[in-house]
Amino acid sequence: MEDMFTNLSTYGYIALFIYSLGGGFIGLIAAGVLSFAGKMDLTTSMAVAFISNFIGDMLLFYLARHEKANVMEYFKKHKRKLAYSHALIKKHGSKVIFIQKFVYGIKTLIPIAIGLTKFDQKQFIVLNLIASFVWTLAIGYASYAAGSAILSGYEQVIDKPYLAPIILITLLALTWGFLTFVTKKRKT
Repeated sequence: MEDMFTNLSTYGYIALFIYSLGGGFIGLIAAGVLSFAGKMDLTTSMAVAFISNFIGDMLLFYLARHEKANVMEYFKKHKRKLAYSHALIKKHGSKVIFIQKFVYGIKTLIPIAIGLTKFDQKQFIVLNLIASFVWTLAIGYASYAAGSAILSGYEQVIDKPYLAPIILITLLALTWGFLTFVTKKRKT
């Protein structure tokens, strides 16, 4: 376990930056826990995650805005999920930019869906900047505060290795089930 902490504290900021381009939820939680353990700096970790998360969403927005044909080609098989994202935008408006930061599974879809609409670019930049900041503070500080409990849970999983795949499969199944349910075609 000590080797893992050493590698993460050495390459952790680079990994956090790359991971946060596409979401970074788990990466920021790991950085908060490692900061609690004294292996990383919380302020630096949060700054890296904030900048990367903001840039990642902006790249997705600009990609969708300026490369619609290529983006739509990729989403042929995900039209329902994209439609669900559009429905969220219509229902919740600009609040969805904040919501998507905290909901795993729609994080990459919302900036793309917004980029495909006529949503004001400057408004998206400002809202994305604020949402990235709020997300970073909330997840960063929460994971730091829960560091002791998370490390204790980690020790339990190390002692009982059969728990890790069960937990992972359960989380993936719940996420997949939720996304399938909300994007399911309903009879009217």
